[in-house]
Amino acid sequence: MRRRYPGPEKGTHRRTTVSDVPVRSSSDARRLLERPLVGRVLTGLLAGRRVAGPRVEDAVRVAGELVSEGRRVALEHTPAPGDDAAAELAVLIGEIRAAGLAADCELTLPADRLGSRTTEVSRAAAAAGLVVAIVGAADVPGAVVVVPAGEPDAEIRCRAHASGRVRLTEGRGGAADLAFVRCLNVLMAGDGHPEIAASDRRLIAIAGERAAWNGRTPDSWEHVMPYGVQTDEQRRLVAGGYTVRVAVPSGGGAAALVARRLGGRA
Repeated sequence: MRRRYPGPEKGTHRRTTVSDVPVRSSSDARRLLERPLVGRVLTGLLAGRRVAGPRVEDAVRVAGELVSEGRRVALEHTPAPGDDAAAELAVLIGEIRAAGLAADCELTLPADRLGSRTTEVSRAAAAAGLVVAIVGAADVPGAVVVVPAGEPDAEIRCRAHASGRVRLTEGRGGAADLAFVRCLNVLMAGDGHPEIAASDRRLIAIAGERAAWNGRTPDSWEHVMPYGVQTDEQRRLVAGGYTVRVAVPSGGGAAALVARRLGGRA
């Protein structure tokens, strides 16, 4: 039976719950999400739904399942805080290569977490046949540039990289949707390879319409959709001849990352 907490008394902070533990602010929530016990609870709750699992093997297993169904994969492996992220990603790269999945997978790298080792991991991924997507400001030749539509300079960045590979990610709210469509127009009119990361059916439909308007073939761009979200829509798009890449979170820190996304903090 779900535990209920009484409402806040007059004059106190509004209280929310994470894994049935009350917290008073978003900063408290972030600290709570980083605790090992809460991380394990979240991983258990989200595993198989929004997160592949905490292990490298989980990412490889889910990637294999998706590829066998005609979808591609964007690996979003997030090691737990304190773990050696570069070393764990190197293991993932080796396992993906050994499984024969590299040609259908991209590896999303958090430049802020890897720091100076971003280039090292990127080169290892490229040597294994994996395309790399960079989240953050790192400049890695040939990598997919991830551009969140909600950022103030999103359209400028899309114009700057429209001849390469750009993953445009949706934001929240009307302003972000308008920015998303402006960026979409830029990318679809360019000569690069856009990756349109959206689960909103309206934005998915607009992406298809803009691609058709610009005479793009299905292999010249792709949809990117979250693991465990709109799975019927993913299958419908694949059946319709569209390329669909599924973003698959995994690793000890993945559940907390997904929880923050669901709460609009990442």
